[in-house]
Parts: sequence; C-alpha cells; structure tokens
Amino acid sequence: MPTIAVVNQKGGAGKSTVSVHLARWLQRRKEKILFIDADGQQTSSIWLESLENEIPFKVIQDPNELLEQLPKLTKTKQWVLIDGPATLSETTRAVLLWADLALIPCQPAGVDLASASDTVRLVRQAQLIRGGLPKSALFLNKAIKGTRLKEEAITVLKQIEDVTFLSSIIHQRQIITDSFGQGATVFELTGTSAGVARRELDSLFKQAMEVLDA
Repeated sequence: MPTIAVVNQKGGAGKSTVSVHLARWLQRRKEKILFIDADGQQTSSIWLESLENEIPFKVIQDPNELLEQLPKLTKTKQWVLIDGPATLSETTRAVLLWADLALIPCQPAGVDLASASDTVRLVRQAQLIRGGLPKSALFLNKAIKGTRLKEEAITVLKQIEDVTFLSSIIHQRQIITDSFGQGATVFELTGTSAGVARRELDSLFKQAMEVLDA
C-alpha cells in the first residue's frame, strides 16, 4: 500500500494538521492506516491519542530506525502516513527514500515560499536516487481569502519546477486550529465553518490521490 509523507522544513506550515486530517479522511474511506510521527514536537501523536476511533501510530524520529523499519512497514497491507520533521534533516531524507508521495504544505509568506523551494530540492535529490520517486505535490495552506499575498503565493508556487501544484487551497479557519484542542478533526465537528473546511480538505486529498495514482 502507498506511503505518503507530509514534509516541509518550516515549522508552522501545517504538516501535523494536514497529516492527521488525511489519516482521518482515509479511515473514513475504510482504509487501514499506520501513522508515523517523525516530528520532534510530536503534535500529531498527541492529537491522535485524543481521537475517538483510534488510528494506530508509532513515534519514530531517528533516521537509522526509520531506514530499518520503513522497508518492512511499507510492505504491509495498509497506508503508511508520515508527519515529517520541521527541518531538512537526515530524518527527512530517510522519509523521502521510502515515500511514494511527498505532500508539501506552504503558507503564503516569503520565508515559507523559500522553505518550500528548499524542500522541493530535497525531494528532487531523492527522485534522482530512486528513479523518479517520490511523486510530489505542493499546496497552499492557511491562506486568507481575498488577499494579494494569497494570489502572489499561487503565482510563485506554480512556477516551481518538477512538482505538481494542487489547485485546492486550504484557507485559514479557526475551526481547523481549534480541532486539536477538541480532540477531533473537522470531519467530526459540526457547523458551517467545519463543513467548508471539510470540503476544502476533501478536494485537496482527492487531488493528492490523483497525483499518487498518475
């Protein structure tokens, strides 16, 4: 089954939020999942512990341990989702050596756009080693509607070579931020804002699956 890594060297890009929501999205589609938290902050594993309808997870942050365990884990009949570290470290390199898809969230700010470019460069290096894998997809996260910054960020991200830009955009919403504290994801929460967030995430994940299957 496929392995998806959510990676970006910039802290605060939304890796853990996207990772946990992707895990729940797949679970709702009756898929078997193993989640690997490779981020030193362990936000995703703390979040997963608080969820009902448990999603199995392991905390593996040592690159050597990842290189030893991922070959075995990726051969099992389950999806492997990895929340990568907020650094371009040996741990990130180990993750990219086994991922089928690298999903890269990026906020609409200059430093974040530069960070996304650095992450794509690391993905390219892994692709040279592995003959094209992992496939990669970049998307705009925590965008604010109607802002010039959002439009400028879209233009910049579309110009990054050798990576698919996903047109589905995740906008900044308090309901997404609050879901961690509520021990839930927006897929369980009610209300108009949660519904809009669900639709955006559903669209994003469907596009990511298209990249994976291409």
